[in-house]
Amino acid sequence: MDSIFDNERPIYIQLVEIIRVWIVSGKFQKGQKIPSVRELALMMKVNPNTMQKALVELENENLIYTERTNGKYVTKDEKEIEKVKKELAKEKVNNYLNSMNDIGISYEEAIKYLQELGGKKWN
Repeated sequence: MDSIFDNERPIYIQLVEIIRVWIVSGKFQKGQKIPSVRELALMMKVNPNTMQKALVELENENLIYTERTNGKYVTKDEKEIEKVKKELAKEKVNNYLNSMNDIGISYEEAIKYLQELGGKKWN
């Protein structure tokens, strides 16, 4: 399997981004126990220390929490998950609008394209 990681950025940051998406998308549901550090490291083919660093960051963001001796769990705080989802959506929209601007498409035209494509199935 080819690496899914970008060599330009720290792997633990990329792991944070991946797991953050898993949480806001519902792949890891609120209150769900997540796999152990070792299991996640094996799954993502990274060093367990790197995975631990990523999980500490997610815990600092209040997206996961640790129950001593029971493992790590996704937050039950729906508002926190929704806040992160909105931040991710804002980032993606800004990336889209900046990309459109780079190729000479105005904000208004970019919105029009979104509206035209809105009825089509997403990839």
